[in-house]
Amino acid sequence: MKLTKEIKTAILVISSILLFIWGYSYLKGTDILTDYNTFYIEYNEVEGLVNSSPVTINGLIIGKVKNISFINMNSWKPMVEIQINKEYSIPKSSIALIYEPGLIGGKMIQIVPGIENPSVLAESGDYLKGDIKSGLTALVSEKLQPLQEKIEKVMVSTDILLNNLNETLDANTKQNIKNSISKFSETMAEFSDISKSVNTMLTDNKSKINNSLANFEKTSGNFAKISDSLAQVNIKQTVQNLEKTLANIDKIMADLENGNGTMGKLLKDDKMYTNFTKASKELELLLEDLRLNPTRYVNVSLFGKKNKPYVAPTEIDSTKIKN
Repeated sequence: MKLTKEIKTAILVISSILLFIWGYSYLKGTDILTDYNTFYIEYNEVEGLVNSSPVTINGLIIGKVKNISFINMNSWKPMVEIQINKEYSIPKSSIALIYEPGLIGGKMIQIVPGIENPSVLAESGDYLKGDIKSGLTALVSEKLQPLQEKIEKVMVSTDILLNNLNETLDANTKQNIKNSISKFSETMAEFSDISKSVNTMLTDNKSKINNSLANFEKTSGNFAKISDSLAQVNIKQTVQNLEKTLANIDKIMADLENGNGTMGKLLKDDKMYTNFTKASKELELLLEDLRLNPTRYVNVSLFGKKNKPYVAPTEIDSTKIKN
């Protein structure tokens, strides 16, 4: 059977009309080829949300916004009608969040599945709880607002400071600052002259400075040699000898303390000290008697004079000793 041109034209027109209807419905957010469940959400405001905005769960698109309208003209609260593919069942306690996915583009609706009675599923025509999630722009605005207030306070403080500075800097003060800057410039010029003088002096005495450094290096070398010589000395043997000497001295002091030897006995033996004292006293008596009666010990007589009988001295007369 051959199709006539009229039939072909009718089929083309009908197909175009159906395609137009489907495209129009799709652009409005309704896919006539897919089964949807319809839900309604009330919001306080829906700025940025438009028809055909995606409806997602964890980033996966499961539906679209079908229509946005006011509940009534008294409250001016918007109501959003969404369509969710029937393949996806959501709990009735789920929350529909309006959020901003990025800086560029409109807003979307994110379905957050409810954890309260998750087995009770929402049916087509039910109302879901709505909420608004702060987007990146809102967060940036919240962060920038305190910063803006601080900047404004700083600007006000700066303005006040500048005004006070202008009031403080009268003509005399400004002239003093200019004079100070001028004197500072003169000081820097003098410092430059001094620096040039020092450079000239160093240049003129370069040879002397080199000689001084050479002498210092030579002296350091001599100190190094002395240090090597000291390092080669047998310090250990010297210390050992010193320790032996100190040990001998300790032994001698111990013997003296214990009364050993002649010196120890002189220091510790009272009998020897007594005998020594007695002998010293007798020697003193003998010398005194020799001084008073020399003829008893040295007999020189030209005429044969008789010697006096010897009388032993008993005690030294202190007056005689003085005479």
